[in-house]
Amino acid sequence: MRERERPRLESVRRMQQQVLEAAALLAGADLPPEQQSSTVIGERFDRWCAELAVSSQAAGVGPKERECLAHFVAVTARLRPHLLECYRVRGLPRTNNDMEGFIRRVKSRYRRISGRKNWNRYLLRYGRRIVFYEPVGAARAAPAGAAPSVSGVARARWRAARAEQRDRQTEQLQQYRFRHKRGAFLANLEARWAAASSGTGPLP
Repeated sequence: MRERERPRLESVRRMQQQVLEAAALLAGADLPPEQQSSTVIGERFDRWCAELAVSSQAAGVGPKERECLAHFVAVTARLRPHLLECYRVRGLPRTNNDMEGFIRRVKSRYRRISGRKNWNRYLLRYGRRIVFYEPVGAARAAPAGAAPSVSGVARARWRAARAEQRDRQTEQLQQYRFRHKRGAFLANLEARWAAASSGTGPLP
């Protein structure tokens, strides 16, 4: 059984190594900081992708591995304009790992508080403002002066951000009600339309 599955295991290991090579090329850790630019890293990555496309057609490559490599090359070519954006925009992270970790912490915090696995109700009730709660909690537990303060934000800017978040939350609530409580949503919409149009006469 093990010998029969050995070719598949070796194929998976080869493809895993190729994914790691792609990640290393995009990171550009082997280059000095002055050469870590979108042009230099992009040229190296494009050459590597071209070589991968050629090697995937070799005689020793199985049909499943060839299919996987072709899919990898196609997806990479489609995402190519965005893979090196971090080298063009100062301060933009190369990956979204930190953001995903932050979202995971927010979810874990809510699950510990409520005991629920699904946090959709939390989002619908408080909107995107919940992303500010986690840093505030961390700031309270951090030593004095270690956590960033938001006291320097102008009030007009804060009000504009709050209004924008409320509009987005209202939109999310409407989408939820339309999907899960469609009958009540449409009945309420028709009642509002009838109330709004009852005092208007026919158009000339």
